[in-house]
Amino acid sequence: MTHEIAPDAGAWRARRVELLAAEKAATAERDRLAAARRALPWRRIDVDYRFEAETGEKGLADLFGGLRQLIVQHFMFRPEWEAGCRSCSFWADGFARMAPHLAARDTAIVLVSRAPLAKLVAFRARMGWPLDWVSSGDGPFNRDFGVSFDLAWSDRMDYNYREVPFGETGSAELPGISVFIRGEDGVVFHAYSAYGRGLDALNPAYQLLDLTPLGRQEAGLPFPMAWLRHRDAYAG
Repeated sequence: MTHEIAPDAGAWRARRVELLAAEKAATAERDRLAAARRALPWRRIDVDYRFEAETGEKGLADLFGGLRQLIVQHFMFRPEWEAGCRSCSFWADGFARMAPHLAARDTAIVLVSRAPLAKLVAFRARMGWPLDWVSSGDGPFNRDFGVSFDLAWSDRMDYNYREVPFGETGSAELPGISVFIRGEDGVVFHAYSAYGRGLDALNPAYQLLDLTPLGRQEAGLPFPMAWLRHRDAYAG
């Protein structure tokens, strides 16, 4: 491996200050995007979505737990699978201890998957995540929010707000994040959803790797996360 070496500390600092200007510009752009995201119109939810939870059947409004806002991780876990998706687990590892901090800002976070509740609870125990996890089962929630697809009638799917061929994703189950808010009258609204690379900034491990000289080290792999394992499955 070869890499440019700074001749002295002064030269290194000058290059770092140059990069800092670009970082500050990116931060300002990120703040602008965050404001634009908050300004999106809300979409009223009129469907009575039902979920199986450890305390019994719940509706979407119940998942808020009395808080004003709700973040849902659309966690890939098909009914026939025995373990959750590795990449979704990678993200959930980062969310695992955030719930109390989010609750302090009137926001709940819940994982939603199609697998039976018993499988979700068992896998959560294996991973040690102190997060609420509910099953959407065969209900329409996952399909309506663009993360589960029935491809019997078509080889194309509407994912991340565009039509893509099935072969581009390679899966009929895909990841996402959706955000909901309750109005003053208790009505639930859909405020935001993100998919694909839109989830990238929500993964703290990737953000830390992006600070390192070697970065994510994914070039040349069959697909970007081919290296990934459930965190209890790394050798040694």
